[in-house]
Amino acid sequence: MSVFSGIRDIDAEVFVVDNNSVDGSVEMLKEKFPWVKLIANTDNKGFSRANNQAMKIAVGEFILLLNPDTVVEEDTFTKVISFMEQHPEAGGLGVKMVDGKGRFLPESKRGLPTPETSFYKIFGISRIFPSSKRFNKYHLGYLDKDKVHEIEILSGAFMLMRKSALDKVGLLDEAFFMYGEDIDLSWRIVQGGWKNYYFPHTRIIHYKGESTKKGSLNYVFVFYNAMVIFAKKHFSEKNARLFSFFINMAIWIRAGLAVSNRFLRSIILPLADFAATMGGLYLIKFFYAESQKKIYDPVLLQTAFISYTLVWCFSVWLGGGYDKPLRPLKVVRPLLLGSAVLAIAYSFLPESLRFSRAILLLGALLAMAVFFLNRFIGSILISRNSGLESEQGKRFAIVGSEAEILRVLTILRQTNYHVGFVAHVSEGVQNRDNCVGTREQLDEIIRVHNIDSVIFCAKDVSSVDIISSMSGIEVQEVEFKIAPPEALYIIGSNSIETSTDVFILDVNSVSLSRNKRVKRLIDILLSLVFLISWPISVAIVKSPLFFLRNIAEVSIGRKTWVGFNRQFVKQNDLPNLKNGVLHTSSYVPQAARSRDHIQKLNILYARDYRVMNDLFIIWKSLPQLGS
Repeated sequence: MSVFSGIRDIDAEVFVVDNNSVDGSVEMLKEKFPWVKLIANTDNKGFSRANNQAMKIAVGEFILLLNPDTVVEEDTFTKVISFMEQHPEAGGLGVKMVDGKGRFLPESKRGLPTPETSFYKIFGISRIFPSSKRFNKYHLGYLDKDKVHEIEILSGAFMLMRKSALDKVGLLDEAFFMYGEDIDLSWRIVQGGWKNYYFPHTRIIHYKGESTKKGSLNYVFVFYNAMVIFAKKHFSEKNARLFSFFINMAIWIRAGLAVSNRFLRSIILPLADFAATMGGLYLIKFFYAESQKKIYDPVLLQTAFISYTLVWCFSVWLGGGYDKPLRPLKVVRPLLLGSAVLAIAYSFLPESLRFSRAILLLGALLAMAVFFLNRFIGSILISRNSGLESEQGKRFAIVGSEAEILRVLTILRQTNYHVGFVAHVSEGVQNRDNCVGTREQLDEIIRVHNIDSVIFCAKDVSSVDIISSMSGIEVQEVEFKIAPPEALYIIGSNSIETSTDVFILDVNSVSLSRNKRVKRLIDILLSLVFLISWPISVAIVKSPLFFLRNIAEVSIGRKTWVGFNRQFVKQNDLPNLKNGVLHTSSYVPQAARSRDHIQKLNILYARDYRVMNDLFIIWKSLPQLGS
């Protein structure tokens, strides 16, 4: 919508190249934006090839590569075109970019990644000296971010280029599948005799996913290998070898750090829970034994205490107590359930093994305190927040007209968000009784009402005002989102784990950690039920022997009982899920399984996972369990 607003007074054509998405975006574009020139690919051609498809048929004097995860100001296009017309030597232009929290993105202006520059960047020296002309040439930290500068490298998120320059130097190099192609083309523009400029007098929001991707091994290999391709293409053989050496060193260092960091982050809290609980149980035993003058078998105690602690840890893991962000109150229900299971199991033990109900009860109370305290401390250390507030619902401030605020509230309440306090903020003069203030007072409103997230109604608030408001807020923890007019979604930063991903309001995705655990548990329980009832299955399933094999494969985690129908999609087009014995359209007659129907069922299953969905599909498709 921001692009549509920005081209109203400009003779422009807009291309959207879709790389075989399955989220319904192609149909949405055809319906809501018929003026867009859509190129719908049947496979993922990569960033370079996809953009080249549009650039080859574009007829404008200027060509802009614009990421889909961006929001531009209403006068952005007018300003940048005017600058390019006043500077005929300009072959390319980039603008000031801010992230989903209104913070300046340093990749708005970049220098050529020479071996020396890359060395300082890769090994973190540029971070130590962010304003150094020598050590931070990668992000040109020594240049004023509020002034126009001649630069070497543009960002592919917003890359405005003169078509005559492209006719001379060529389009994106398709040897780059993802990452590095913007660096390559920017440098070729400079080599072709043109200049690239950084233009800060307009801004865009870039809801980029880079910070999240940097934590993955795939990002490390793909990004740095793109740098190797660039070096071999543009540097001398000697410099290219030196660059490749640094890159390969960086790949293994970053990969090692990524694996180590991920392992340590995942194991430190469970270890703290286990160690503290075990230590507490022995303290309880010591004082209780002293007071009751009892002696306990040390082997029995050790076995019991390890069993107790493992059950409590497992129940908390199953209940989401190890998920980010840490929420102390998340452990209460799982620990009560785990303790109840232990108490029931205890009652069935032989008398010789039932050494003390009191220690079990006191241990359960201790575990509650330990698990709660560990998460309370962890929440403060990680996010400077106790983690208790969100249990009572997120606190929103919605900026816009009354009608739009009510529409956004309806969207919020249809999601998994627990909506707590909602502050109505007027887009202009405060003229409504239920408003707490105006957009100009937003900073104060956030502080006074302890707001977690601000949502701007794009129908009532211009992109310029949205970006200005975001940049002017001093509270760093608050999240910003934008509600497009008439849309059934809200875009912004992922409020669960990162602040950098483009995000459609949280639905109960099958890829969420808690749903992965529940789905795996259901798979195991169903496998047990099916194994016990296997003799009866002879009269139901098509092949009892294949059914037995499926039970074994699901039990060991090679398959899941219900997965996606991948007939018309590739592996990477859907969330990561093991192959299913059944699939989302198993219960649909074969003649009725159209491509669109299968894709819609896949999307619904991925976006709104419920245990009942699995049970429904299994019940309707019982004969196929042996296929």
